[in-house]
Amino acid sequence: MTAPLADPRAPLPRPTRLSEVKGWFFTADQLLFDWFLAYQRSAGHRGDLLELGAYLGKSAIFLGARLGEGERFTVCDLFDSPAEDASNTKEMAKSYATLTRRAFEANYLAFHDTLPDIVQGLSSRVREHVTADSVRFAHIDASHLYEHVHGDILAVRELLTGTGVVVLDDFRAEHCPGVAAATWQAVANEGLHPVCITGTKFYGTWGDPEPLRSALLAWLAGRDGVWHEVQQVNGAPLIRISAKGATEPAHPVSRHRPAGGATAARAPEHVPGAGGRRPARPARGPLRRLAADWLPPAVTRALVEARRARAARR
Repeated sequence: MTAPLADPRAPLPRPTRLSEVKGWFFTADQLLFDWFLAYQRSAGHRGDLLELGAYLGKSAIFLGARLGEGERFTVCDLFDSPAEDASNTKEMAKSYATLTRRAFEANYLAFHDTLPDIVQGLSSRVREHVTADSVRFAHIDASHLYEHVHGDILAVRELLTGTGVVVLDDFRAEHCPGVAAATWQAVANEGLHPVCITGTKFYGTWGDPEPLRSALLAWLAGRDGVWHEVQQVNGAPLIRISAKGATEPAHPVSRHRPAGGATAARAPEHVPGAGGRRPARPARGPLRRLAADWLPPAVTRALVEARRARAARR
């Protein structure tokens, strides 16, 4: 697995496929990113894309492949910059000690010809670089501290179009209570309408949620390997989704992908406009299915990363 180091002299990553880019971006969320962006395009909802907090670029690479003609993609992250307050600096040192802009750019350019617009600094600066009412899809995955997440949500509310969608990462992770507090406060007090949730992300809008919910439920009804239910939260429906048995949507193709061998023998991963599928994965054994259903997401991520690391060493 690609593992960029903080040392600026370290070799830059050369991922041959999206799965080699370090990060957490699970099948359910890949499917939903793909669906929301395709739905917006089919409904004629134009606008730019925005990501606050990029880590090493996994979800940014995916989003960049769904960028429409004439649309702008902005990524905001501290990368190597100081966090400017003690608590945020402590979190950065603990969670993202290997994070560098060089590694992000190398990963992104492995799949795309040009970089997105990069804002290096606190996510609170994003309003200086992105026009109000211009963004159709925003992914918030920056600081996990309540005051920062709350500020990010308020900033994104100004930047989104009337039909725009916001995605909040780690809204239910036990080590990120500030994200949960800021998310549900926005629902209770600031007009954010929930549309759906996965094990790791919250999807909502400040526009009318009903067209999104209805279209999403119609799409889910025909999907293999994707489980869903509808719960009532504060008098409104909320769709809960799991996709442990589903295949991932189309991925962009890396320029480092070998011309021959097992990697190149796989079906093409990127279909312009999204929606293409890769071959189904081998079925999980009963123990793996049980673990996926019952273990906390953080434990599951750790097990998956360890298994991939072992495979890479072989």
